[in-house]
Amino acid sequence: MKFVSLDFETTGTVKGCPNEPWQLGLVEIVPGADGPAPDVASRWETWLRVSADRPFSPRAPGRWAELRAELAAAPTLVDLWPEISARLVGMPLVAHNAGTERTMLVQAAPLTPFGPWIDTLKLVKKLWPLMPSYALGDVVRTFGLQARVDALCPGRTWHDALYDACAGAVVLCHVMEILKVNSHEDLCRYA
Repeated sequence: MKFVSLDFETTGTVKGCPNEPWQLGLVEIVPGADGPAPDVASRWETWLRVSADRPFSPRAPGRWAELRAELAAAPTLVDLWPEISARLVGMPLVAHNAGTERTMLVQAAPLTPFGPWIDTLKLVKKLWPLMPSYALGDVVRTFGLQARVDALCPGRTWHDALYDACAGAVVLCHVMEILKVNSHEDLCRYA
């Protein structure tokens, strides 16, 4: 069973401007070659068009400010939809605090059925209710997974869509290894 971990980086909401995506990262997770332990199989990312004069929220994280020219020239989510939908539709989707990812996909394709969804935030909270923080970076550090994420995305850091999607994938793989499960159906017993 394959899974796809995804992350959007967005502009944030500014008065008069809706929240828009500016970067998308996708990571495919497959069962491991040496047994049921899952592993990251492939990565894909893209910038997404945001007009050069569109304001970003001052609280929007990431390196969008240095990429304004690239973002103004990037394709739109609609332009890339055939490629993106081929990677997402019909797959179990993984995200840490999945609300943003769900919202962006529904805005792009409101009639497309997405999921089932696995929210690693909810999964980790349920399985480890006493963690001091459930922020993705804190979960990665608590589980000792930082080196694994860094190896998948060298030179990247938090609030980069591909890096965050890799982190979500690594967290899911780690949880699946601990639980000794290899399918969405098996995970549903814990979610």
